[in-house]
Amino acid sequence: MVHDWLCGYRGGEAVLDRIARVTLELGQCAGLFVMVDDGRAVSPLIDALPRITSCLQEIPFAATRLRRHLLPLYPRAVADLSDRLADEHRRRPLDLVISTSSAAVKGIRPPPGVPHLCYCHTPPRYLWSQQGQYASQGVATRAGLALAGPFLRSWDAQTADHVTAFLANSRHTAREIRRCYDRDSQVIHPPVRTDYFTPDRSRPREDFWLLAGALEPYKRAELAIEAAWVADARLVIAGGGSMLSTLRRRYRAPGVSFLGRVSDEHLRDLYRRAALLLFPQVEDFGITAVEAQACGLPVLARRAGGAVETVLEGVTGAFFDSPVPSAIASAAVRIPREATDQCRLNALRFSESTFDASMRLSVCNLIGLRHNGLSSRAANC
Repeated sequence: MVHDWLCGYRGGEAVLDRIARVTLELGQCAGLFVMVDDGRAVSPLIDALPRITSCLQEIPFAATRLRRHLLPLYPRAVADLSDRLADEHRRRPLDLVISTSSAAVKGIRPPPGVPHLCYCHTPPRYLWSQQGQYASQGVATRAGLALAGPFLRSWDAQTADHVTAFLANSRHTAREIRRCYDRDSQVIHPPVRTDYFTPDRSRPREDFWLLAGALEPYKRAELAIEAAWVADARLVIAGGGSMLSTLRRRYRAPGVSFLGRVSDEHLRDLYRRAALLLFPQVEDFGITAVEAQACGLPVLARRAGGAVETVLEGVTGAFFDSPVPSAIASAAVRIPREATDQCRLNALRFSESTFDASMRLSVCNLIGLRHNGLSSRAANC
């Protein structure tokens, strides 16, 4: 298994954990190959896997505050992981390489004859779709993307040839894979913990809006805050990320509460009590929007990206088209009331069991392809 990095637990790690569960039913995992690892616990299953890191791990702070600034070195890190993967294959022949990627590791080169299945969350946003929003983080980031961007886009496109089969987390991502890599892909939506995120009908809805998730530039938290001001709505923001400190300084005002990163229990409680989940960004899929609906919470989302696949207009939420505060505030009045049952039913389409079945079939197909249907692993599928 190959993953970009282990630097906390977010949506990508949730998918990684579930893929590991599926594949370990079929055989052993030789190891989890990552560019960098900050050493923190991720999940019991992931933590139990042998971890192999790239040459970037030797650079001080590479897994923490320098990680994003090392972007020009990602191709070197992936090449190094490819060499380490080849060494592992010589010691113990591999049946399959599975990568989960939104940055660089889809470019890993599998050993000859070994298929590579890539679960792609997105082609790198900072190279292909949201360069401007990432460049807004500062002069150094803007200069780095301007200088290294053309080379990195070329490298990223070329290394798509190292992938035998692409899985996309949404139809939106499938279109991006076609646009950026000229490759087809199968859509398997990410797993959502619908057994954990459930409604609590004993908890009455309150009047606050909720924004949940990592506070990164493309998440458009500033747009959510300004929309809440226009609508005179109280906004609760749950999540950490690179923009948290900046947003706290910029938007010191009554009615806006920054909670930082919260526990799963706290997040579920917020989903159960909020009036709506605000989803102002263009997301590749957007697990938080489905988690919210699993708890009976309707979603106010931009009509773009994965949200159009997960939110049912007028049934489980409402859309806005123009990413400006006034448009969001106007759309908020169209949020459906008493939509708990509809939201819950819609969210169940994205359950873990649905993901497991689709992922198991994809893995078995490639294992069977390698062994011409003769291996015991393929037979067990």
